[in-house]
Parts: sequence; C-alpha cells; structure tokens
Amino acid sequence: MRALKVVIGLLVAAVLIVLGVGLFLPNEYRVERSIEIEAAPEVVFDQVNTLKNWNAWSPWVAKDPSIENSYSGPEAGVGAKVTWTSEDSGNGSQTITFSERPKRIETHLDFGDMGQPRAEWTFEPSGESTQVTWGLSGTASGPVGGYFAKMMDGWVGPDYEDGLRRLKKVVEGTSDDAAADTAADAGP
Repeated sequence: MRALKVVIGLLVAAVLIVLGVGLFLPNEYRVERSIEIEAAPEVVFDQVNTLKNWNAWSPWVAKDPSIENSYSGPEAGVGAKVTWTSEDSGNGSQTITFSERPKRIETHLDFGDMGQPRAEWTFEPSGESTQVTWGLSGTASGPVGGYFAKMMDGWVGPDYEDGLRRLKKVVEGTSDDAAADTAADAGP
C-alpha cells in the first residue's frame, strides 16, 4: 500500500511540475517559411489573394481528400472567406483581412476551440523573381499552451514548406513530371 502511495505521489508531483513549467513558458508562437519563385510579385500575389486558387497548391488539400471548401464574400482580396469541413483535418475558416497588391496579404484563421491565429504573406521583388514569405502567429492558451507554442514550428513548418513548393510549381508552370521530362530530353 505504501508503494502505491509513493507512485501516486510521484505522478502527482510530475504533473504539477509539467503544468508549473508550462505556465512559465511563452505561449506566443511564430512560424515562418520562405521560397523564391520565378515570377513577378503581382503574379504570385494574385495566386494567393484568390482563396479558390489554394486548392491547386494547398498542402492540406493534397493530404486530405475529405476537405470540403465553401466560399463567401468577394472572389479575391479583403473579405474573401473560405470555410472548410473535414473528417480528418477538422473544421475552420480563413478570411482575408488585409490585401495590398502586390506586397502583403493578412488572414484571420478560426479553428474554433483550437485557436484563432493570423497568417501573413509578403511578396518581395528579387531580380526577376519574388521572395515569398508565409507566416503564422498566435497564442496557445491553457496550462500547457507554452508547450504547444514551442511545438508549432515543427507541426506547421513542414506544411508551409510543402505548400510553398507546390505554389512555386503552380506559378512557374512546372511539375515533377515536367522536370523529369525536361531532364530526359536534355540527354546525358
């Protein structure tokens, strides 16, 4: 019986330590990824500023065929909104809240109880190309929010990298198949 009390006491102490440390961790997070796309800023901007276009390059649409999108508001720019439902990815919405062609787009995301982060896109000229940066920032709430904030880059970053690679292929008009065909045509 004494051993059981010791084990329970150790478990309670461990939980209290984890929660205590979590309360002191910063709960704000920022995830950001960039890529260079061989196109003018206006071209890349227009692709992102129209939410229906995201179906062609979204990493989440590619991973989850159960996503169903519905659109409201204007076709593009401030007020354009997509709402999604999914058996695998959950439900949510994204609304464009700021749009300055061809420099910057800001969106508000709503994942219900999972949070309401902000996403930002910037489009910087870089010679004949555009440096595209996609960022996400928000606050993770609750007693373990600090832990979630620390893990956001690892959770979201790879999806942003995948999405930017897909966006690059769409904007540049390339695909893995086209690249393979070009390499095969080039010969040894």
